[in-house]
Amino acid sequence: MRLIKKRVVLHFPGFEPLDGAAHRARYERSARQSSAVWGYSLEVGTPDGGSDPLSFEVTTSGEVPGAAEMAPGAAGSAPGEDPAPATWQTKSRIRMVDHDMFVRRLRSGNTLSQIAAGFRSCAQIMLEGGMRGYFRHAWRFGLFFLFPFLLTALAIALTAQIAVAPYSLGFSPWHMLWSGPLALCFFIFAFLPFSERFHTLHLFADWAMAVALGRMHRADFNDWLEDRATAVRKALEEEADEYVISSHSMGSNVAAHVIGILLEREPEIFKGKRVVFATLGSAILQCALLSSASLLRARVGLIARCPEISWLDVQCLTDSINFYKVPVVTVCGHAEAPPAKMLLIRVKQMLTREHYRKIRKDQLRVHRQYVLGPDLKAPFDFTLMTSGPMPASVFAYPEQDRLPA
Repeated sequence: MRLIKKRVVLHFPGFEPLDGAAHRARYERSARQSSAVWGYSLEVGTPDGGSDPLSFEVTTSGEVPGAAEMAPGAAGSAPGEDPAPATWQTKSRIRMVDHDMFVRRLRSGNTLSQIAAGFRSCAQIMLEGGMRGYFRHAWRFGLFFLFPFLLTALAIALTAQIAVAPYSLGFSPWHMLWSGPLALCFFIFAFLPFSERFHTLHLFADWAMAVALGRMHRADFNDWLEDRATAVRKALEEEADEYVISSHSMGSNVAAHVIGILLEREPEIFKGKRVVFATLGSAILQCALLSSASLLRARVGLIARCPEISWLDVQCLTDSINFYKVPVVTVCGHAEAPPAKMLLIRVKQMLTREHYRKIRKDQLRVHRQYVLGPDLKAPFDFTLMTSGPMPASVFAYPEQDRLPA
């Protein structure tokens, strides 16, 4: 296996209230966990001044297993053969193509406006067949879609019931002067804090972004995607042994649009390059199953048919917020195109038993594990994929003996 010396990484994070600097800090924490588990050296550089998207360099290094046995004169080495290198070093230039500005924009309104926008998105997704598609292909994702709306609808109904309780019991309507404020206090001081345990309003905003990336009807989103495509095009001009375009959750929709824009502009843009498109807990079908998402589905087809791109779709059984074992390319209407290679991982293989027991009931936390550091050696490691010495495509074959000793 030829080791990677220089790599360019373009990472599209998920829908989280984190800017590029915060994503870099998370990456550094996770990378240090990975280096401690696997026993290699790590250096994470500071962000490049004024870089957009935020850019920083990661250097990893370590010893090559068995290199000593291949020294000249050692048993098994051919006369005159160059000695195998005793160490390896990989430099990876990582760019965080975050969409924090839209997360903040969609969360900027007051509570009432956020709830109204969320239910409007819910209705749009239902009318466009999105919910039907979710339950058809991944029923757990369908429940994930419904949960925040059903929870909030139940709270609104209970609030209204409290407000009209005196009238329902036959008391004078004047009693609603105290039951109305009581109902409002229940909603504001009881339900809203409780709902934040499940990130309800944040999920409302997530579905608003799903509609925007499916319909492509918002000029601010569309202009931003074009701008990101220009920035990514510039990053691809840097010479490297490998180019990894990784994305997590909602970020996979952003990545698909951006790569699709580049392929529409320049069909030969990746010619001569080794490119791996790694979608982690991908939510592409969250948007692509909307009837209006024809442009996104077309761009998925462009990516699948690009001969230079190896598409690796990383999925997890215990993650309810992904489309487990669903062939994304085929479902997007491109059955004749090369499918994405599925890598099925298990979170509990990456964490200690105690750690896994602590997070397993928090679905959003489990969903983040794709990009977080491991406790144990496992067949998948995000840091090794984006900064390690092996080609990222090696993770398409997750047998443990293919990972470094």
